[in-house]
Amino acid sequence: MKAYPMMQSPVYMSAILLSYLFIVLFAGPRLMANSKPFQLKEVMVIYNFSLVGLSALTVYEFLMSGWATTYTWRCDPCDYSDSPQGLRVSHRIMLFPFSLDGSSDFLAKLIELMDTVIFVLRKKHSQVTFLHIFRHTIMPWTTWWGISYAPGGMGSFHGMVNSVVHVIMYFYYGLSAAGPRFQKFLWWKKYMTAIQLVQFVIVDLHKSQFYLIDNCGYQVPFLIFLIWMYGTFFFVLFTNFWIQAYIKGKRLQRLHTKSHNDKTNGSTVASNSKHAKNDTSSDTSHITSNKNGIA
Repeated sequence: MKAYPMMQSPVYMSAILLSYLFIVLFAGPRLMANSKPFQLKEVMVIYNFSLVGLSALTVYEFLMSGWATTYTWRCDPCDYSDSPQGLRVSHRIMLFPFSLDGSSDFLAKLIELMDTVIFVLRKKHSQVTFLHIFRHTIMPWTTWWGISYAPGGMGSFHGMVNSVVHVIMYFYYGLSAAGPRFQKFLWWKKYMTAIQLVQFVIVDLHKSQFYLIDNCGYQVPFLIFLIWMYGTFFFVLFTNFWIQAYIKGKRLQRLHTKSHNDKTNGSTVASNSKHAKNDTSSDTSHITSNKNGIA
């Protein structure tokens, strides 16, 4: 693995993530403070649907490198050999390192950091949350160790599941960015969080096999514990988001208030325009009359 780009040391990936934090938390907001937000509609549509395609390709590679061929979906060990299966896993790791899931493309991970950059450019500061920043920083950093010492096997299951979720998630984001005419297809928004929660349950249940199966052949127990811990931690964070957004209704209440204000402002503008039209009707008629007389 050390022969692959940026696998010689975690310093390179750490530098990228530190630069990312500096840009999205300090430099970006300051540069945008006195600027109008960018719309970026076309950029977001292309960006999100590109990640749909890349995530789908990642799922396919997971399946072909073991999960649909030789793996038992139980306590599968890493294949460090030069066998065709082992080399395919290594090839996938070379093309797909450093992701949240432990085996997505490093290029894809760099692209995914653009999620936050787009938020900053659009001045959507409320979306740059602790949960969002945490997912885009700590997971890639710790994953470096996983793909350095345990490519493939049981430890890669959560990567495949997460890539499936990414297909759904970025498809939703792509439709959302495409404009109002697609809003009627986005009724399933709150189920995105439910899908994330199901993902963490499935991953933790799969990893629990390590502790339940006698003589499990997986070679890196600490990675299993780390993935299980992250799955549980994210489950708690996403559950809290679900409660705040959809049970206590804080998120829905904010959206309802915004919609109500927009409607009220629209009615006020329409009313003012009507009065202005009535007030100027005699002057308009007089001008029209003069124009007809001149003609």
